[in-house]
This record gives sequence, structure tokens and C-alpha cells, in this order.
Amino acid sequence: MIRSTQPERSIRPPVTIGFAHAELIAVLVAVTGDEPRVMTIRSGNALPSGPFEMGHRTLQSGLREWVQEQTEHPVGYLEQLYTFADRDRNNDIPGGRTISISYLGLVNEQSGGRPGWHGWYEYFPWEDHRHGRPVVLDEIVARLKSWADADPARRGHRHRRADFAFGLDGGGWNEDLALQRYELLYEAGLVAEAGCTAEANLGRAMFADHRRILATGIARLRAKIKYRPVVFELMPESFTLLRLQRTIEALAGLTLHKQNFRRLIEQQELVEETGGTESETGGRPAKLFRFRHTVLEERALAGTKLPLSRN
Repeated sequence: MIRSTQPERSIRPPVTIGFAHAELIAVLVAVTGDEPRVMTIRSGNALPSGPFEMGHRTLQSGLREWVQEQTEHPVGYLEQLYTFADRDRNNDIPGGRTISISYLGLVNEQSGGRPGWHGWYEYFPWEDHRHGRPVVLDEIVARLKSWADADPARRGHRHRRADFAFGLDGGGWNEDLALQRYELLYEAGLVAEAGCTAEANLGRAMFADHRRILATGIARLRAKIKYRPVVFELMPESFTLLRLQRTIEALAGLTLHKQNFRRLIEQQELVEETGGTESETGGRPAKLFRFRHTVLEERALAGTKLPLSRN
């Protein structure tokens, strides 16, 4: 009998330390008037969520069931956002870990039901630049500088990160960095979720890391409206170009140049006239448009762009 010359390896049974709990979380966004709003529960302190259970056919169907149960609000467009499984998350399971599978949904806010709609700039007041530079940025910059200076060994690195995230030192504001800005404030201990006092907290706090998940959804949506026509999921069947522009401005937290915006819409052939009109300000009636659904087929390979054009 030929014996192997390789040393035998003992077979060790797997060791289970705690267990993982799968949670489904929804970032459901609507634009009502000129304000981007998010569907919440617990009086605005949490996002709709619930555990993934054996009876759920799929992750997405499980999420839809939880949203229906908690808010009684229909959900249309959904896409998977991100999976969070950090060890230092707030965890209600002793010895275990929560794995949060988040989804981004785009809906039209409806009356009735039980959702608590809140403007997302309540949670991130530094993100809305439609009316100029937010006043809260002065406080943020001062406190970030103090945080950076408190660690001489990493002072330069911290200052560079703050400059990049918040567009300081001539860097310019980048609306897509919503998540990086929140993460930096968390690291600096400037949000309640990081353990600071309520008086020192910037923006409205949320349960566990739900505000972090909301920031992820904002960053995803802001980036996506530039290259996919998902914004039309938030629009009524017919709309004016001004309403479309205001919706995009609300999501981006920026103002757009009216003529440049309309030129871009025409070049992309994203909309078509309905033949109807609407008077928005009591003045001259504005033409009504609708989204050209065939554009999805026409641009399947080339991609459909909806770039932002700042003033």
C-alpha cells in the first residue's frame, strides 16, 4: 500500500460564533413640490425594514411585504442599493451580526396609509445648495478643522479629506459625495450616531445606521440621474419641462441653467409633447410632455444621459 508523504490534516468541525441576521431596508424616495422626501417609520427616526424570512420568495418580495405592512404604501421601481455588514454596527442580536440588504425605490407620495414622509435635507441640511451655500457649512468647516488639528500625526490627511468632501480650498462642491461627507462627519464624531451629544449633532439623527443607508441612496440617485432616465419614475404621466427641471434640482441639491437644461433634454430626445398645456404660475400656459418609453430600447447599448448643467 502506498502511503502519502503529505502530512495528514485533522478535520476540524466548523466553529460557529454567533449568527447572522438578514435585514431588508428600503430607501423610498419621492419628490413632492420641490422637495425630495423619504418614506420613514417611527416618527421619522427609521427607514422601513424587517427581517428576511423563510416564507419570503425573494429578497425584493420580502421587502415589498414589509413596506406594505409598515406603511400601506405601494412600491413600484426598486433596485438593490448596497449590503451592509460592518462589525461595529448597532446590533440587537447578542453575539451575532446584522447583515442589512438595502434597496432604493422611487415612488409618488400618496396620501393615506401610514408612512411618515420627511424631507431628506432634514437629515442632511448641508446637502441643499439650491438657495446658496447652506449656513450650517460654516459650523461644519470649523468643527472639522478642530478635529483635524487635534491629531498632529494625521492633521494634513484629515484636512485634505475635508477639503475634498466639502469642496473647500477651491475644490468645488461635488453633489455625488453625499455618503463620503456623512462618513467623514461620523468619523469626526459630529453626528449623534457616532456617540456625540444631541446638542452637538449635525442634522436629524436616525436609528442605528439608517442615516448612513439614506446617504448611500442619495449618492446613488444623484449619480444615476446623470446617465439613466430614472427621474421619470418620480414624474406624473404628463409634466412641464419646468417641473422636470425642478425635480432634478431637488434631487441634486443644485440649480440648473434653464436654457442649457432644455437643450440637453431635446438633444437626448427623452420626452415628447402631449399636445396639452398647463399654467404653472398664472402666466403663459406651458406645454405638457411625457417620457418616451421607447428611448429605453433605442439607448440600450449607447446609454441615455441626463447630465446636470450648473449655473
